[in-house]
Amino acid sequence: MNEQTNEQTIALVTGANKGIGYEIAAGLGALGWRVGVGARDEERREAAVAKLRAAGADAFGVPLDVTDDASVAAAAGIVEELAGRLDVLVNNAAITGGMPQEPTRVDPATVRAVLDTNVIGVIRTTNAMLPLLRRSASPRIVNMSSTVGSLTRQTTPGAETGPISAAYSPSKTLLNAVTVQYAKELRGTNILINAGCPGFCATDLNGYRGVRTPQQGAEIAIRLATLPDDGPTGAFFDDAGVVPW
Repeated sequence: MNEQTNEQTIALVTGANKGIGYEIAAGLGALGWRVGVGARDEERREAAVAKLRAAGADAFGVPLDVTDDASVAAAAGIVEELAGRLDVLVNNAAITGGMPQEPTRVDPATVRAVLDTNVIGVIRTTNAMLPLLRRSASPRIVNMSSTVGSLTRQTTPGAETGPISAAYSPSKTLLNAVTVQYAKELRGTNILINAGCPGFCATDLNGYRGVRTPQQGAEIAIRLATLPDDGPTGAFFDDAGVVPW
């Protein structure tokens, strides 16, 4: 990633008060970046900011509910007031929606809630932050996805793609498709946008059943956030490389 004309790189991570989001913020802060901790819960958000600052990171809190238009608009205003631009947006906030998620049993309200956070929330936040990203010399957008959203893997016999899910997995499939559409629209600009899978990490999202640490899960986001100017766009990655759509 290019140096921002001797200015500190500015990042915003949604859902950054805990888990993988927190570790993404910590990793970017360790690079010397100024990092906005986007989160709905004030107490957890400020605790995360304090912890990051104690570790030496230049962190600031951003009240942010990705499902709320006014909250997202206000968050963009905070970033503009504090930094004047945005270099990296990591769309990390997500929910699973709870069970059951078999398509014959799932509550349509569950599907709607998951899509509102995992997909519409990404669109809402990205569009609000785009004017600030356009002011950056090397803007990057990272959408945190999951390989359970890969239709190729979902339809490969014997592939491990988690439990049957009519809400969470399809939300990541749609997020991947939306990422491609953004890349197509933004082609010819300096904005690179990609999807990244953190792997099955032990977080409260899955009852800490994951086999990877949140720190390991954060690595793909940090890699995509620091891509060089000639790096890929409109692609899907995990630690092993390109993930098939």
